[in-house]
Amino acid sequence: NLKLSSMVFFLSFLLLWGLPTLLNGLSFSPNTSSHLVPPTLQAYNPLRQSQIFAQTRELDSAPLDESIQHSFDAIVVGSGIGGLSCAALLSHFGYSVAVFESHSMPGGAAHGYSVYNKNIGGTFTFDTGPSFFSGLNSDFPAKSSNPLRSILDILGEEVKCAPYATFGLKFPEGDFLHSPKFGLSGGVVDAVSGARGVEQWRKLMKAMEPLANAVDAMPTAALRDDVGVALTAGQFLPNFAKTNPLENLKLTSPFSKIIDGSGVTDEFIKNWLDLLCFCLSGVPSDGTITAEMAMMVGEFYDDDAIMDCPIGGAKSIVDALVRGIEKNSGFICCNSHVEEICIENGRAVGVRLKKNPEQLISAKKGVISNISIWDLMNTGIVDTNHFPDRFVSNRKATPECPSFMHLHVGFEMAKHELQKLQAHYIYIADWVRGVSDDENCALVSIPSVHDDTLAPNGYAVLHIYTPATERFERWENVKRNTPEYKALKEERSEFLWNVLESIIPDIRQRTIHSQVGTPLTHQRFLRRHKGTYGPAIYASEGSFPFPTTLVEGLLLCGDSCFPGIGVPAVAGSGIIAANSISLDTIVPQLKVLQQLKSRNSG
Repeated sequence: NLKLSSMVFFLSFLLLWGLPTLLNGLSFSPNTSSHLVPPTLQAYNPLRQSQIFAQTRELDSAPLDESIQHSFDAIVVGSGIGGLSCAALLSHFGYSVAVFESHSMPGGAAHGYSVYNKNIGGTFTFDTGPSFFSGLNSDFPAKSSNPLRSILDILGEEVKCAPYATFGLKFPEGDFLHSPKFGLSGGVVDAVSGARGVEQWRKLMKAMEPLANAVDAMPTAALRDDVGVALTAGQFLPNFAKTNPLENLKLTSPFSKIIDGSGVTDEFIKNWLDLLCFCLSGVPSDGTITAEMAMMVGEFYDDDAIMDCPIGGAKSIVDALVRGIEKNSGFICCNSHVEEICIENGRAVGVRLKKNPEQLISAKKGVISNISIWDLMNTGIVDTNHFPDRFVSNRKATPECPSFMHLHVGFEMAKHELQKLQAHYIYIADWVRGVSDDENCALVSIPSVHDDTLAPNGYAVLHIYTPATERFERWENVKRNTPEYKALKEERSEFLWNVLESIIPDIRQRTIHSQVGTPLTHQRFLRRHKGTYGPAIYASEGSFPFPTTLVEGLLLCGDSCFPGIGVPAVAGSGIIAANSISLDTIVPQLKVLQQLKSRNSG
């Protein structure tokens, strides 16, 4: 099996999978149709539309016509960015779509939350998940390999962002500023390793250029998991004319092979790349697929590379996707826990909600699961007897990353003080211990540096977390809301406080509000299996499953079915799931691709 990119599948996918599928008639997506016309959009009650999150909408309580209330073309279970991206694209195609979410608000790991503090008479707004974003700012040209930006452009939705080019590094070697000049003369590599390190960095970047070009050559929006890929992706084959097919095959290999093949021996560079891979994918460079890093290199190290701080936090991205769904008459139904994905005669036909298990809400084209593969296979939401035993056992055995500790802080700080800080810091205590060692690495986000909407005047917010290093086993037998749990939270968050003090020495004295998130928090509120950071599938050992399954009409999206952890991976999985739900989507998909082409050439 090919181990495919978290950003894009590119030429090797089309040549090694798509065309053999077309010629041999193997592995076709089962949910196909004989016609290539998008379904007619159903009429919706305009009273059903409301301001995003202004009220919790529950499908069963809405006074809608029965044919609309309990029948849709597609149903998405879970409203993470992957599920919302899928639903948004399907609704844009003309499908009637409903998204069912257990939580009181959409967004999954990207949803935010607010806390009112009566002592200061103001509200702190926090992100619960992603921190680093790039390529979202509509003031800058889009890259076709950026799945989330593609979705937003298709929908005609924008996310207001504050651009920035630097973030802080707190390393054993000292404190540095990361910038696009990281590996150049006068940059961080030069400061630590000198001219020898700079030359090795140059050779690595040179080796990455053709790989980055190959990633950019195939838009994520062109991909699908069925025979239609020959029509939608085939038109981009000329983009590969200047690329080397044998070089392109390196995209499916571990990034460590590219590092070694480029002659990189400098320990600092190798340590940094291991840390960067770990932050992006949850595994070091020997487990991270090269294609993921090929896209990242441009996002970080092009001369004009910038990062984006979404104004209003990650929730503003969720809001944009929800707007895109609702303006095309789709539904976001919160507080609507799906009890069962119903399978009849080998086909997914709809869902039943916990609050009304007698009522089948039917899906004419298919059901897309945005819950993790572990929860899909282990919780009884689907009857696994409909799958071959080997399929079930393989999916249940999908390796997961450890969980993470999370600390949210609302604190007092004047604007002129914030201007002296960076919006992000990456901290590591000891390279020798390794990036995955316990209490050795932390990521810090201080969005208030660029966004003054998240806290009252004179105050700011931050969150800090340990990426995929907190073992669930430490917590699984601890009861929430007990003295033991409280003590363990204090103990395990002390490392995070110590890291913060290396940035803001008097942070504890400035703190107005603080809240600790544990693996149990993430398991409960983010519905993450064991609170996991995501899948830990090594590029050299396995491959991620794809959107389609062995049950007709049941598709998957999210971080456990697309390579990599984070927003690009889940948005990309949502796009491919939407495209793959039926051959009906080929025509609207081709129209979308033409739309994106026109945008990029304009």
